[in-house]
Amino acid sequence: MKRQLSIFILLVGIALSAFADEVVFRAQAPKQVVVGRPFQITYTVNQRSRDLRAPEFTDFDVLSGPYTSTSSSTSFVNGKRTSSFEQTYTYMLMAQRAGTFTISPATVKVDGENVQSNGVRIEVLPEDQPSSSTSQTGQSGQTRQSSQSSSSGQASSENIFVRTIASKTKVHEQEALMITYKLYFANVDVAQLTNNTKLPEFTGFLKQDLEQGEIQTELEHYNGRNYQTAVLYSTILYPQHSGDIAIDPAKFEAVLRVQTQQRARSIFDDFFGTYTNVTKMLTAPGVTIHVSALPSGKPAGFSGGVGKFTLTPSISQTELQANEAVTIKLDISGAGNMKLIKTPAIDWPEGFEPYDPKVTNNFKTTTSGVSGTKSIEYLAIPRSAGEYTIPAVKFSYFDIDEKAYKTLSTPEYTIRVKRGASSNSDKGEEAVVVNYTQKEDIKQLGTDIRYIDTKAPKITNHQSQITNYNHAWLWYVIPLLIAIILLIVLRKQIKEAADITKMKYKRANKVAQKRLKAAAAALKANDKDAFYAAIESAAWTYLSDRLSIPTAELNKDNIASILVQKGVSEELIKDVNDVLSTAEFARYAPITDHGMDDLYTATTNLINNLEDQKI
Repeated sequence: MKRQLSIFILLVGIALSAFADEVVFRAQAPKQVVVGRPFQITYTVNQRSRDLRAPEFTDFDVLSGPYTSTSSSTSFVNGKRTSSFEQTYTYMLMAQRAGTFTISPATVKVDGENVQSNGVRIEVLPEDQPSSSTSQTGQSGQTRQSSQSSSSGQASSENIFVRTIASKTKVHEQEALMITYKLYFANVDVAQLTNNTKLPEFTGFLKQDLEQGEIQTELEHYNGRNYQTAVLYSTILYPQHSGDIAIDPAKFEAVLRVQTQQRARSIFDDFFGTYTNVTKMLTAPGVTIHVSALPSGKPAGFSGGVGKFTLTPSISQTELQANEAVTIKLDISGAGNMKLIKTPAIDWPEGFEPYDPKVTNNFKTTTSGVSGTKSIEYLAIPRSAGEYTIPAVKFSYFDIDEKAYKTLSTPEYTIRVKRGASSNSDKGEEAVVVNYTQKEDIKQLGTDIRYIDTKAPKITNHQSQITNYNHAWLWYVIPLLIAIILLIVLRKQIKEAADITKMKYKRANKVAQKRLKAAAAALKANDKDAFYAAIESAAWTYLSDRLSIPTAELNKDNIASILVQKGVSEELIKDVNDVLSTAEFARYAPITDHGMDDLYTATTNLINNLEDQKI
């Protein structure tokens, strides 16, 4: 046993040693270079090597090289010795012409074996075009300036500026576009960018900011010059209405380190010069986005989705017992205005008790917009046996590539429900199923009326017999009357509860007030996410219940159309549209705390005004 263990340890050591000695040979070079400017390409190997075979540097002049250097290090951490070795070959190259070129891999011999490096792709930018406003000297392109104009000249708008770059300027409503603010600078040393930044409000858009990591610079040829560039801010915008929407200019503040020429105090000052920091406010110009309205002929199931999507349905089971849950899951995947997609509704058969769907969002924001998957789980419980058909669920959206509406549909599901062990059907009674929106327990009428006691009362003497005989009929009539009254009242309640539309209509204001109360609590706690969610839910749910609009058909156009039919004033209809738009906008592009107070007041007043209209 000890021998086997020793062999195992030896093999593991050999494997680890081989892994640690794995040869790594890599090539490195700048991603962008300029024609006529020298640059380096290095080949690095982590073991001693010889016989380097460099590729043919087509389209590049070899100015010098290869220069060989080696470095090694040894360290002890917690008694463990770690060593490393690196051998580097360096070439100095210069590009002959502009374009994008690939340098083939190099090879080197390590312990008699040929090892190949990676290839390198390099973008070569054109040379700077001569500028009429400056005089350039030497290959470095530095400008000679007088002591009076040195600072202002280096910080001129020609040497440093910010561009506003729109990925598209012509889009449809809800179609994603990206706005990028990009810094360009040449012959200027940018010491830092301050927090004194003023971005536009992006009025008329929903926005989703892109994660801004550490600022990286790269070369870019623009308007005949080569600049160092850096992305300052990027956001994805979704236009909320048609027409020309103007985006205001943005402002960024930068601290520049500029060299000044003064009377020399020593030979070192004369050689190196002196530097000073200059603060400069950079203005990025505004831009106008031309937004086209979505074409007419919107499908019935359209709820505002714009992009490219797929629909994947699934069902947990199609054969089950009464009072056993069934789950239908829909996965809406793709790219577009994912956060604004409303949850499709399932038209459950009568006899099913549905619960609120569970929605899980798995989104990511990239330069092409928001993409990912919206997963929706619908749960319902059948209360009686039988065979039921769940209609297809339709999801409609506007395909941004084909410029047309598309409708995705699930299959129809046939569910067979067997009698459950605790169902009323097993007792020979007909099950009474009522769909309560608040998921209250179902009450059974069969246990609400007690049997009448038919036993005669005991008579002790002749006088009491006469007295009891005169009043005995009350023992029969009073319970019977109570039973009849209860039966009438309960039947009325059950009938009203079975009419889900009527029940939702009656409870609309109560449900809305409950959610407004939750919004008020979130407002007091300054919980913006919870506040906006409660306000949006209160407004949409109230209008859906009060106007008897199914969730799948709930949109601003349908709401306005029904309100017009009910004789609601145009001013109140405009208030409805403003509250819905503001609530939807605020949830994904939060506004100020003052705006939260205004939104809460506007929503409360709107619901009260609609109640006064008795729609």
